[in-house]
Amino acid sequence: MTGTERKVFQKYYPPDFDPSKIPRAKGQRNRQFVQRVMAPYNMQCNTCHEYIYKGKKFNMRRETAEGEFYLGLKIFRFYFRCPNCLAEITFKTDLENCDYQQEHGATRLFEAFKLYQQEEKAKETRDEEDKKDPMKMLEKRTKMSRAEMEAIGKLEELQELNRRQETFDPDRYLHNVNVAEAEALKKQEEEDEKFIKSIFHRTEDGKIVKRILEDTSEIDVKPKMKLSCPVPKQPFESAQKKLLSKIVVLKTKKSDAEIKQEVKEVKKEEVIEDKEKKQIKVEVDESYSLLEQKASNSVEKISVDCDQPSVSKEPHANTSGALQSLADYGSDSSSE
Repeated sequence: MTGTERKVFQKYYPPDFDPSKIPRAKGQRNRQFVQRVMAPYNMQCNTCHEYIYKGKKFNMRRETAEGEFYLGLKIFRFYFRCPNCLAEITFKTDLENCDYQQEHGATRLFEAFKLYQQEEKAKETRDEEDKKDPMKMLEKRTKMSRAEMEAIGKLEELQELNRRQETFDPDRYLHNVNVAEAEALKKQEEEDEKFIKSIFHRTEDGKIVKRILEDTSEIDVKPKMKLSCPVPKQPFESAQKKLLSKIVVLKTKKSDAEIKQEVKEVKKEEVIEDKEKKQIKVEVDESYSLLEQKASNSVEKISVDCDQPSVSKEPHANTSGALQSLADYGSDSSSE
């Protein structure tokens, strides 16, 4: 049939056509077909020991194996030659295991996956047999438990041996370092707490208060001229010290009532101080008046007793000097 005839969709059949009268062509009973096939597994030629790897392509001859079937399916056989020595190698399909079976001319190489499949298959068959016999199942369980206990004992022995042989344990070292750091930090916190307690103290209402210490250093004061009448001494305390002594540092926030109470107390103290100053001033004025009276009496007495005018000038000069000293003392006390 030519190419043009192959594309014809309608053919002419004569009216006297009888297909039963057409003689059948006699062909070969076990005919072989040439087919391009890849090597299904790694193999080695038995003649020249050449390695033929999986996936290598060959023009193989395929035939149907006579008398071999699996569940009604045909088994095929493949022929090809070694690329080195041209020795004939054959293998056939294995439908039961979904694989190929080597026949002759070469040796199939080891395959881990194939071995794993075989072991799994053997294990399944053994399990099926054991399920049918309960005594075998019991023996198998006891063996497995005994093997597990032995494995645990060996593991513990190895761990103990390693623990004895090791000279440096990083976990223990890190634990010791962490413990030392924690102790040092705790000690530092305790020292800081002691220092804070030494500076701050708590009041009755639980507030933390810090008072600024007053300067207790002595101040050098020039000795003043002593008078016949003693003058009450005024305590030397500067306004800055009074202000600093009243300063209170509180860590807690004060309420409005507390602030008003403190303001009232400060004003009360100022009023008391003003009264004390006025009282001291009155006492000083009285002492001044007493001294002036005594001085005038002494001047009058001296003027009466003395007859010469030249002599009367000296007491007058002395009284003026005494008055001048009293004026100086008054100015010093007022400045204080």
